[in-house]
Amino acid sequence: MKKTTKKSWMIVSALTIGMAVFTPHQAEATIAKTTNEITVKAEQQIKGTIKSVYGDSITIKGKDGKNYYIGIQKFSDEQLEKMNLVEGQEISVEGSLVQDYSDFYTFDVYKKSLPKEITKKDLAKLEKLFNQTKKLEKEEKYDEVEKVNLEMDKITKPYILASWVPVSFEEFIEEYGFSEKNIVIKEKDKKQLKDIYQQWIKLEKSGKEENAQEKFDEFQKVLQPYLDALNPPLTFEEYISDLELNIPVEAMPKLKTIYDDAKKADKDKNDQLSEKLWGEFDEMINPYFKPLSFEDYLSDFDFEIKANDQKELKKLYEEATALDKKGDYEKSNAKWDAIDKILNPYFEANKEILISASKVTINGKVYTSKH
Repeated sequence: MKKTTKKSWMIVSALTIGMAVFTPHQAEATIAKTTNEITVKAEQQIKGTIKSVYGDSITIKGKDGKNYYIGIQKFSDEQLEKMNLVEGQEISVEGSLVQDYSDFYTFDVYKKSLPKEITKKDLAKLEKLFNQTKKLEKEEKYDEVEKVNLEMDKITKPYILASWVPVSFEEFIEEYGFSEKNIVIKEKDKKQLKDIYQQWIKLEKSGKEENAQEKFDEFQKVLQPYLDALNPPLTFEEYISDLELNIPVEAMPKLKTIYDDAKKADKDKNDQLSEKLWGEFDEMINPYFKPLSFEDYLSDFDFEIKANDQKELKKLYEEATALDKKGDYEKSNAKWDAIDKILNPYFEANKEILISASKVTINGKVYTSKH
C-alpha cells in the first residue's frame, strides 16, 4: 500500500494564471515503448471503437481485433473540439505508423503552443534545439535534455511574458475554491494577499524569477491557514475507517503513532524521515489488506487468456498473495515472476500499434489535419 498522496496546495500552475511555459518533453513519451512486431502500411485506414480519450490522443479497438494508440496532435484545438470524441463512438482514422510514443511530439506540435509573435529566426533556433532534445532522449541523456530545455526557455520566455495577461487577483483566489466551502478570507489578509500578488506579477513580468518566487512564497505563507481549512488532513481514525480493514485493537496505537509522525514529517518537509515512516506504516498495514480475487485481477486485462493458462495463473496468484500476506516476499516474488512469464506473451501480442492520424471520420464528418 502506498501512503496518502500529499496535496501541494501551494504550488500553483502557471497555466492557472494564464502564463504558459513550454518544454519539448511535454508529450507522454519519456517512457520508451514501441509497437509490436507487425506489418503495417506506411499509410493506412483503421476502423473501430474508441476505448479511451486522453486530450490529444485516443485508443481504439480496431474491427480487426487489434489495439491502436492514435495521436491526434496534428489537429487544431478547434477541430478536436468539433470532433467531440467520446468513449464507445465508432471512428475511422487514416494515418502513418510511428515507432515510439515520443514520435507523436514533433516540432510542429510543439510550435502550436508558442506565442504567435515569435520570429522566424527564433523558430529556426528552437527547431534545431528541439531536434537535439529528441536525439538526446533516444540516447537517454536526460541531464543533457534538461540543459537544452533551459536554452529553449531562454528563447521562449520573453515572448511568453510579453503575451501573458494575468488574471485578476479575485479570479486567482477564486480558483482555490474557498467559496465552495464557505471559507472567508479576512479583509486584512485579503488586502495583504492582493498587494503581494500584484508585486509578484510585476516581478514575473520583469523576468526576475528568484525575486518572484520569494514573493510567491510570501503569498503562500499568508494563505496557508485558509488552505489548511480548505483541505484539513485526515486523522488516523478517518484514514483507517476509509480502508475498511480488520486491524486488531492491539495494533492500533503503534499504527497511529507512526501515522501521526509521518504526517508531521510531511508538514515539516522532512522527506527522508517521511519516506522511512510511511515505509514502516505500509509494512505494518499490508497484512490486513484483503487481496483482489483472482477474477477481479484477471478483469483488468483487455485480452482473452487460454483456459489452461488461466488455471495455472489462478494457482500462482493465490499462492503469491498468501505469501505476501505472511510477509514472505522472497518466495512470493518467485510466484509473481512465474505469473509474468505466462502473461508476457499476451502483453506482447496485444501491444498498441501507434498511429499518427492525418484524417479522422466521426459522426459522418471528415477532419483533415493542419500539418
